[in-house]
Amino acid sequence: MPTRSEVAQMVDHTLLKPESTPAQVAELAAEGAELGVYSICVSPNQLPVTVPGGVKVATVCGFPSGAHQSEVKAAEAARSVRDGADEVDMVVDLALVKTGRWAEVEADIRAVRDACPAPVVLKVIIESAALTDDEIVACCEAAERAGADFVKTSTGFHPAGGASVEAVALMARTVGGRLGVKASGGIRTAEAALAMIDAGATRLGLSGTRAVLDGLDGSAASADPADEGTLGAGHSDTADY
Repeated sequence: MPTRSEVAQMVDHTLLKPESTPAQVAELAAEGAELGVYSICVSPNQLPVTVPGGVKVATVCGFPSGAHQSEVKAAEAARSVRDGADEVDMVVDLALVKTGRWAEVEADIRAVRDACPAPVVLKVIIESAALTDDEIVACCEAAERAGADFVKTSTGFHPAGGASVEAVALMARTVGGRLGVKASGGIRTAEAALAMIDAGATRLGLSGTRAVLDGLDGSAASADPADEGTLGAGHSDTADY
């Protein structure tokens, strides 16, 4: 079983509520550094943000619907990088996915990739809970062709739900280690986090990071939805990222 510090280094410690305040983001950053996470993930309007301890800064693009023109997503991503983002998590155009327009899905992702070239890390959110297995595979293949670094299960905002072990395993098999796999959405316990890692997740999107890590220590058998971290109004028990 991975150690607490090893799991922490897989975590994007996340606060994406639209009503989040700069004070809450500053608290997220301090908590992320304390917990030893890989990155914090915040909305573009909260950039730039200073994070102590070398923690990376991630943001989102075309969030949460993905229903934006590609040039708008590209401009948003480029602005976020100028504002200090190390990583960008973009949402695919689900209308294109559901109609099987895979060349256009790839072009949408590539537009963002071109706007934020390496070393910026690009993660592609596919909303796996809203897709068939064939659509998950095709989305992952399009993301790889377009030069993405990760595929990611969910925004945490879609009514279809968040991450599942089955979706993570399918995504991991499809990308075969060539891309990372980020599990995000509804991961509230140590047990759930470990199941995602066992299925092939190489990054975790968590809003209740402290509760998950405490569970690894055996000090908390599961995360209490009333104690989703220490950020008060910034978190909820229904939206996990």
